[in-house]
Amino acid sequence: MSKKQSYFSQNNIKHVDYKDIELLKKFLNPHARILSGDRTGVSAKDQRKLRSAVKQARFLGLLPYVSR
Repeated sequence: MSKKQSYFSQNNIKHVDYKDIELLKKFLNPHARILSGDRTGVSAKDQRKLRSAVKQARFLGLLPYVSR
C-alpha cells in the first residue's frame, strides 16, 4: 500500500503563510478547529507549520477561534 502524499509536498509549497487564509481554511473543520494530520494526510513537520500559521492568523483576526 502506498502512502498518501502530503498536500504541501504535492503542490510544492515550502512555506505555510499565515496570510493565505483560503489554504488554511482547508485544514479547519466547520467549527474552526484544526483537523488532525491523520484526517488531512499532512506530515508531522507540515502539521506543526500549519498549526503555527493558523495560530498567528487567529491572533491577527484573520481566522476565527470559534465558528458556529
